[in-house]
Amino acid sequence: MRLDINTYHEIADSLLRNKSRSLLTGFGIFWGLFMLLVMLGAGDGVKGLLSDNFEGFASNAAIVASSNTSVPYKGFKEGRYWSIKYKDMERLKKLIPEVDVVTPMISQWGQTAVYNSLSTSCNVTGLNADYTAIEAPRMKYGRFLNEVDVERGRKVCVIGKRIYNELFPDGGDPCGTFIQVGPVYYQIVGVNVASGNLNINGSTTQKVVIPSTVAQQLYNRGDNVDIICLTAKSGIKMTSLESRVRQVMGREHYFDPTDEPAMMFLDTEQLFNLIDTLFRGVDFLILLIGLGTLLAGAIGVSNIMMVTVKERTVEIGIRRAIGATPRDILSQIMLESVSLTLIAGMFGIMFSVLTLSVAEKIVAASGEFTPAFQIGFWLAVAAAALLAVLGVAAGLAPALRAMNIKPVDAMRDE
Repeated sequence: MRLDINTYHEIADSLLRNKSRSLLTGFGIFWGLFMLLVMLGAGDGVKGLLSDNFEGFASNAAIVASSNTSVPYKGFKEGRYWSIKYKDMERLKKLIPEVDVVTPMISQWGQTAVYNSLSTSCNVTGLNADYTAIEAPRMKYGRFLNEVDVERGRKVCVIGKRIYNELFPDGGDPCGTFIQVGPVYYQIVGVNVASGNLNINGSTTQKVVIPSTVAQQLYNRGDNVDIICLTAKSGIKMTSLESRVRQVMGREHYFDPTDEPAMMFLDTEQLFNLIDTLFRGVDFLILLIGLGTLLAGAIGVSNIMMVTVKERTVEIGIRRAIGATPRDILSQIMLESVSLTLIAGMFGIMFSVLTLSVAEKIVAASGEFTPAFQIGFWLAVAAAALLAVLGVAAGLAPALRAMNIKPVDAMRDE
């Protein structure tokens, strides 16, 4: 294939002579690639936002809570309420060895935290140190509760982000200071700034977390707990353990294990699987729409090149008559097609990157997260390669038609 300077001049002259059609076709390629890349970048950004909503939460956990029975069982009437006991944790660990972590939660709503002259509403939550296996904290200052805090019943606490901002508006490390919640003073040992939207018994941002042993004593809970949180060992699906958990709890608390309303069992694994399925569906839809738009643009390029070849029948025939080979004609038409798609595509890549950068800054400025609304380098390279392939495919039929033009037929058209 001969690619001298005259060939490129001819391509440029052809594009200029058909500039209105070239601009229209180029806009189709530009818009198709722009939409594809923007949707892919925006899809990644949305995934980032949703992932931040589930920040730190275990994907193989389950939340167990008691409720009213819906069927009679062993002489007990329906509608009976039962309570989860602290000893249920050891029972589940012993009877279901596939369970990894079993940890309690005790909640006290509608409390007020006071520091100096400042106060704010809060929820007091009693936890064990191993709760971090369920919902990982993001500590800005200090530490989370440890085993010694729980065993010795220390009056210490970890405060959430909103409580920290309202009680300590000037910032700084509050660890070591005391806040009052009700009649009790707690020493702050940490500030948890995790702000995911998947929470248990209220938002983490407005919780005052204290040892579960302290919560039991202060709020007269005895051996009762509000919620038990579980995680499964590696490779074990929490869904496969649900029936066994229901059997253990039902046998101990006298309710029918098949009575689903009697015990809430929230499996986070199913929730995360649903989200993953949603992401895959969105990715497929984005690719389908974007590739469809690009193919429409490529068909437009092919049609324009076909019209161009027809209008240049005489020119091509004259070139054939003075010695141009079929390969020369093929190379010119193919290069015109590839050049048109690549030029339009490069503009599409640049504008999509610019648009996604603006969107990223807007979202980052309006919230707490900085999602990656952007395309990667290799995705841009793949897009350029796809454009080259589409350019070749779009120019193939017009080029073959141009190669079959005979000088005699061209003169007859003249």
